[in-house]
Amino acid sequence: MTAPLAAKIAREYGTPCAVIDMDRVERNIARVQATCDAADVANRPHIKTHKSPVLAQLQVKAGARGITCQKIGEAEVMAEAGIDDILISYNLIGEEKMARLGALQGKAEMTVAADNPTVIEGLPQAAAISGRTLSVVVECDTGRKRAGVETPAEAIALARQIAASKGLRFGGFMLYPTETGWAEAQTFYDEALAGVRGHGLDATMVSTGGSPNLKNLGKLKGATEHRPGTYIYNDRMQVAAGVATLDDCALTIYSTVVSRAAPERGILDAGSKTLTADSGGLDGFGLILEHPEAKIARFAEEHGFLDLTRSNTRPKVGDVVRIVPNHVCVVVNMMDEVVMVRGEEIVGVLPVAARGKLR
Repeated sequence: MTAPLAAKIAREYGTPCAVIDMDRVERNIARVQATCDAADVANRPHIKTHKSPVLAQLQVKAGARGITCQKIGEAEVMAEAGIDDILISYNLIGEEKMARLGALQGKAEMTVAADNPTVIEGLPQAAAISGRTLSVVVECDTGRKRAGVETPAEAIALARQIAASKGLRFGGFMLYPTETGWAEAQTFYDEALAGVRGHGLDATMVSTGGSPNLKNLGKLKGATEHRPGTYIYNDRMQVAAGVATLDDCALTIYSTVVSRAAPERGILDAGSKTLTADSGGLDGFGLILEHPEAKIARFAEEHGFLDLTRSNTRPKVGDVVRIVPNHVCVVVNMMDEVVMVRGEEIVGVLPVAARGKLR
């Protein structure tokens, strides 16, 4: 970034402003698609990071096998844009969601995840509404302790329940191993697969997940696809995980220094309503590219508190700086739009079409 580009963005759009480098976006899409192809694992990117049908279509055009969404609202936006192969990687409960899922199934080939009998009991309603068989994968916890069954026996029991339910088809398994837990995930999967095969079933979809796990791609024997999300933009967490460099970080927040009330502190116009309070376990709440030794130490809603004690260079009031977020996914969800650039040129504005689709 040159000072003229920063000044132009600040003048035309104001700050704080989310800016994406489209050359880096396209490079990230191509690199990860090539990585998946080389591992003979299909790419099913998670759109929770960018929430944009335009970028999802770029991913599909590059070779992705459909997409992953976390919520029905996201999937509705994507299906409306013509994307027709969607996994919702989340337990869906309630008549309202079944009605929406059934409508979605009429527009796109849907797969949903489940990790308990209650979820499975409700899904035939969606299948009946659509008049089509709904594919269901069993979510398995292999060490992350989030959602997912904790034993292969539970996974087998749910697979049998799915297969016995009218309008449902057992599709396979969904896993999100920890970065160091792939051997344990293999043991879990092997036992679950043997168990379902013993009941005349098979797992045609075996989906692993996470951009931090791109370095483990192909390690799970039997995996058919992977669900990376953050890779399209990357962030400090991905750099810390060793799957990206700062040159791969395609989204930055342009922010203005609005106060320097003391020599060793300052205030940015990007607070918790922009950068969010998700530290990602890192020191500070973002990396200032122009002043990497400065620390965004804490927030108020619209104030980013700068600690400049370790910084050899110190910004002035009015300076526009670029910040690499710790966790870009939650930052994007705060934005109505992002500004697109190539090199030193502004090339357009991209709406964050699925922003706020939390249900």
